[in-house]
Amino acid sequence: MEKTAIILAGGFSSRFGSDKGLLKIKNKSLILHVIDTVSSIVEEILIITNSEKRIETYSKEVLNSKVKFTLDLYNGIGPLAGALSGFSYAKGKYSLLIPFDAPFMSKKILLLLFKLCKNKSAVIPKWPNNHIEPLHAVYNTKEAYNAAKNAIVQHETKVRAIIQRLNNVQYISTEYIQKYDSQLQTFLNINTPSDLAKAKKIFLNT
Repeated sequence: MEKTAIILAGGFSSRFGSDKGLLKIKNKSLILHVIDTVSSIVEEILIITNSEKRIETYSKEVLNSKVKFTLDLYNGIGPLAGALSGFSYAKGKYSLLIPFDAPFMSKKILLLLFKLCKNKSAVIPKWPNNHIEPLHAVYNTKEAYNAAKNAIVQHETKVRAIIQRLNNVQYISTEYIQKYDSQLQTFLNINTPSDLAKAKKIFLNT
């Protein structure tokens, strides 16, 4: 198997008062927007979450044979643990690591990241201020698993700790990515009610 998508669906959605993944934009839940984007470009989709209840709820929402649900192996540690869990289960040689709350991800950009990751440890988008997007990136699954495991042992909690332990990382500038997505909406995460309102407005204008 060549390509896996790992969708991190942890967190508590405390700013919304309900499960963020089920919030609707254009009559479709956030998590379905993400799944529909990646479904045609990967052979396997893993949703890593933090409770059996969430798996049960999402299973009713998601009807896609490529999707597999699994519990975070290290619940409560943070996104690094979710990434490690995903890499441990992934069958693809390369794994796309993404959040469940980014409804505008571009297939063209994701395919570009997969293409560039051949013979690399990872391909990571980078902004002009050197901020990176480790949760919108493609990794060599085996190498990333080993790096994530090492980071967990050393009590790290952030996903960028994986990147610090990889030897052959390629960065791709957001300025280049703008050729495919002029407004860089691919990186828009729904973290607050105002983000949700912004996303709904964008969908109305597309």
